[in-house]
Amino acid sequence: MQPAIDNSAASPDTSNIAEVTNDEVIDLRDQATKTPLRGISVAKRAVGVAESRATTPMRRSLRLLRAYIALTKPRIIEQLLITTVPAMVLAAAGWPSGWLVFWTIVGGSFAAGAANTINMVIDRDIDSLMDRTKGRPLVTGEISPRNALVFAVILQALSLVVLTVAANLLAALLAFGATIFYVGVYTLGLKRRTPQNIVIGGAAGAVPALVGWAVVTNSLSAVAWLLFALVFVWTPPHFWALALRYRDDYAAAHVPMLPVIRGVKATTRQMIAYAIVVAAVALSLIWVAQTGWIYAATAAVTSILWIAMTIAVHRDPSPKVAMRLFAYSISYLTALSVALVVDELIL
Repeated sequence: MQPAIDNSAASPDTSNIAEVTNDEVIDLRDQATKTPLRGISVAKRAVGVAESRATTPMRRSLRLLRAYIALTKPRIIEQLLITTVPAMVLAAAGWPSGWLVFWTIVGGSFAAGAANTINMVIDRDIDSLMDRTKGRPLVTGEISPRNALVFAVILQALSLVVLTVAANLLAALLAFGATIFYVGVYTLGLKRRTPQNIVIGGAAGAVPALVGWAVVTNSLSAVAWLLFALVFVWTPPHFWALALRYRDDYAAAHVPMLPVIRGVKATTRQMIAYAIVVAAVALSLIWVAQTGWIYAATAAVTSILWIAMTIAVHRDPSPKVAMRLFAYSISYLTALSVALVVDELIL
């Protein structure tokens, strides 16, 4: 006699079907019809296959590279270099050696990257409290503070070597001095203590103009210092426009930016005053640097618009209007720099 065949393993248990409600059936249906992420099923994602696919050695390396680049704040480096090349062109009374320009940009970028990296190491506690900065590599843990500091030291050492060899010791020491000032005076000394932090700290961002001049002449002149002054007085209204947009962020992190301590209206009044001073310095370059009509016309038109947009922020200090001024402030400095170069090379 053949034994009875047990079909319990092959046949589904239907005894509890009646207990499944209509809502549960719909929910199960929805889960079954969801489109898998990148072709990976829901079940596979649950056991971590998606994570393993996203963390291949190549992708990890690229992600780490992007994190180290982010430490240097590339957008800020671009702004710093905006005044370096025009200073070189004015100092050389024409276009200097292409290799000299290249290595000056490289050395200056290394110095600025080192300063920005150390700034991130010091400020990682307040960066974690601000929406604008909470995704930075030291906050997310992608890079350790120790490794970031080693990276910064390497960048600064490379800057000293590159600028000394390609240009001269004065240019190298000026770039190194800017790092010391940015880290020691602004980040450690002023940023968390006074609403005038960016007013004084802005000097660090103005040094590249001096570096550009020193690279060519191994000295400094009145024109070089006037370019320095232009960036120095441009920095506060430029940064305060950003601070108006992220006022709540700075308040949450207890950073005494001017809009947080003095209020919005007091800040915008100071911005108007600084905008007028910036325009005066920009226009004075016409006589001191003996520029031509291209720079003169550019400085006049863009400065009038700069003041008008600052007044607009005073009337309507909304985040949208503030960020419009912030974006224009970068374009303003860029336009002046390009006009100086074009004026010198053409006229």
